[in-house]
Amino acid sequence: MAYHQQQDHYANSFPDYPPANAAPNYAHPGQQPAPQHHQQQHDYSFDNQSNWETKSYQSEYAGSQAHLNPYDMNVPPMPTMPYQNPAGNYPPQQRPGPMHQNSGYSVAREKLMKRRSVRQVELQQGNLVLDMDVPTHIVPKSMDKTEEMTKLRYTAATCDPDEFMRQKYTLRPYLMGRRTELFIVMTMYNEDEVLFCRTMNAVLKNIAHLCSRTKSKMWGPDGWKKVVVCVVSDGRNKVNKRTLQVLTLMGCYQEGIAKDSIGGKDVTAHIFEYTTNVVVTDRGEVSQGACPVQVIFCLKEQNKKKLNSHRWFFNAFGPLIQPNVCILLDVGTKPTGTSIYELWKCFDKHSGVGGACGEICVDTGKACSLLLKSPLAASQNFEYKMSNILDKPLESVFGYISVLPGAFSAYRYKALQNGPDGKGPLASYFKGEDMHGGSSEAGLFERNMYLAEDRILCFEIVTKKREAWRLQYVKSAKAATDVPTTVPEFISQRRRWLNGSLFASVHATVFWFRIWTSGQGFFRKIILQIEFIYNAIQLFFTWTSLANFYLAFFFLVSSATSGKQDAFNFLADGAGPEVFEVFLKLYLGLIFIILVCSLGNRPQGSKWTYSICIVLFGFCNIITLWCAGYTVYLAVPHTVEGWKDFPNLVETNATFRDIVISLAATYGLYFIGSFMHFEPWHMFTSFIQYMFWLPSYVNILMMYAMCNLHDVTWGTKGDNGSSKDLGGAKKVKGEDGKELMEVELPTAREDVDQVWAASRTALSFKPAEEKEHRDAATKQADHDRNSRTNVVLAWVGTNIIMILVFTSTAFTKWVNDHVTSTKDANFNPYLTFLFYCLAGLSAIRFLGSTIYLLLRLIGF
Repeated sequence: MAYHQQQDHYANSFPDYPPANAAPNYAHPGQQPAPQHHQQQHDYSFDNQSNWETKSYQSEYAGSQAHLNPYDMNVPPMPTMPYQNPAGNYPPQQRPGPMHQNSGYSVAREKLMKRRSVRQVELQQGNLVLDMDVPTHIVPKSMDKTEEMTKLRYTAATCDPDEFMRQKYTLRPYLMGRRTELFIVMTMYNEDEVLFCRTMNAVLKNIAHLCSRTKSKMWGPDGWKKVVVCVVSDGRNKVNKRTLQVLTLMGCYQEGIAKDSIGGKDVTAHIFEYTTNVVVTDRGEVSQGACPVQVIFCLKEQNKKKLNSHRWFFNAFGPLIQPNVCILLDVGTKPTGTSIYELWKCFDKHSGVGGACGEICVDTGKACSLLLKSPLAASQNFEYKMSNILDKPLESVFGYISVLPGAFSAYRYKALQNGPDGKGPLASYFKGEDMHGGSSEAGLFERNMYLAEDRILCFEIVTKKREAWRLQYVKSAKAATDVPTTVPEFISQRRRWLNGSLFASVHATVFWFRIWTSGQGFFRKIILQIEFIYNAIQLFFTWTSLANFYLAFFFLVSSATSGKQDAFNFLADGAGPEVFEVFLKLYLGLIFIILVCSLGNRPQGSKWTYSICIVLFGFCNIITLWCAGYTVYLAVPHTVEGWKDFPNLVETNATFRDIVISLAATYGLYFIGSFMHFEPWHMFTSFIQYMFWLPSYVNILMMYAMCNLHDVTWGTKGDNGSSKDLGGAKKVKGEDGKELMEVELPTAREDVDQVWAASRTALSFKPAEEKEHRDAATKQADHDRNSRTNVVLAWVGTNIIMILVFTSTAFTKWVNDHVTSTKDANFNPYLTFLFYCLAGLSAIRFLGSTIYLLLRLIGF
């Protein structure tokens, strides 16, 4: 599994930035050095000898088979970046601490903000658009006359995404008349610089691969002009500040130019456009990239969730860009070096493909260390792998994949478009945004269904009238992602997944007849009809999974503990029935505990209860597997002669036929399928952990999801308000009567350069780890709910324990041996005790009542 390794030749090619002995100068090339009373300025401009245009693509970078081992590729050498050495000692020999570095960035930013001046600028089509100089350090000297590489374009959007084009907003690729083949969106919320650089640098590597395909009719050295990367951040107050510093180093963001209101209208999104030439690591190391990349950074003013981010991408920017294929990525997902090309190739080869996805893998860490440290991560790794080996290929053969993961998927832009009546895939996809906004009158079923908006989108594409689109799985396109490693985070994530997928599956099953108006060929319709029947059967077993798992546990353990040769004779003769009774009641007790916890507690508030239940459920499954293995051992012949007549063995031995074959058909196919795909390693590294967690997948996750159907949110991401801290742009009349905007902007190029240098320095130091803290109200609510749950469990648990003890086989056996054999024993001793207690309590009450009457008679 080469794509799991952390080796990254592309990252290693970035030189340390700046070199140890460099003392660069901030002064812009061609300008006089700054006066001595200013801070010393530095120059990181690229070497004249680098010959950027010719060196970018002269390599054998990633041939057509690179996807087979994406990290063992020959990467084009990056140009070195020597710097001048004027007087001074930068960086200092003694590296200051992180607090000093943060204050250094704050000082540089504050200086830039104070030295801004007021300018009057003309509106473009009635909108505020600014072209700002980028830091001098990131402009290659061979490109210093190219506007898209020397100017950062800022647009303050004051409209809804659906009105973007109608309000005459524009984008650079549209103005330059470029044909866009690939439009890549990276959505993020508050992800840090490590996750952002992981995804962004992987995307840059993929674009470099496209440019290296010199024999391609579509790609080649100028292939970057056909790719646009769009980063959409959900909420200005939520974005990670260090991630903004990375974008600053890339030239795609600048402090001091964004405005929160334009002519009295509130800004809804800040749009920065720049064609960047640099690659930035999460430690602030900067080097020249293999090719330029067109980047659009959309910083939304308010936090309106991921669907709204996609609406900016599809409905605001899409009509202007008019791409052929759209790639969807979540920040934190890392596609391998050729994955984006592999996805695009699927669309290029098959004109009927409307959507595709690759293989989502678990990022297992260096040398798969995460699998050893976290059983939860290992179980998810097995789950992901088996889904990619068995489920996705099957659905791809049918032509309808139930879900293309939003973390890494691709769509043909044409297939997403709505019809003339306004109905279609995108309209259905974004319907969930209104439903979860609080103003919708939709029912609970519909709101849960649209939690899985990506499933709705897949169904709408395949059933789109008279267009005959199909979906395809591309195994060679791989991407690694992080998975939850804590129990509360895992339960919360799966709650939305399970609720959304359940109701979306019901929706697709109910409207199966829409495939007959989709324009598919007759045989494709028959195949799709078979898939919908298969999905309906799967849906039934999902709905009854709780009962099926318990019944499998009950019958396997009961059959292995009945008779003389029970599975626990090694403990004591006849120990099987007692073991069965203990674990049977333990299983039922765990289900009850999970039910009570799920009805009102957040997983974060009851993590220890859930964790203990997970461990006990794991032991129940160990008992089940032991009993199943013991039953199989007794059922199979123990001699070679017994295996000779295999058909007769299947016909006459019911136990062998029912248990052995069913287990072999399940777990045996796991092994066979894994070896067929040449990916067997998860069977050895993750299978045991998955089996231990399996009862929790069925019982805990399903129970929590069903008990929280009323929760139709994506999570608690705080408020969605906007801060008025950027300043606004005022309308004024110019000398010639034209309407102008009066804005406050940075005017000193050296201030922009200093903020850039301070950003790089701040990133070179890791910040102190911040633990997540619940606010006081949430903490108190969790405490109150947990206390309520503990009281309910103590009350009901005490009563249930009494019921279990006095109805147990051990107690009834003791009664039979020591009580019913006596001379005049007619009742269970507990009933005798209970009746005497009730009689005594009644007598005390009667005595008290009698004394009260006597006292009244004597006038006391």
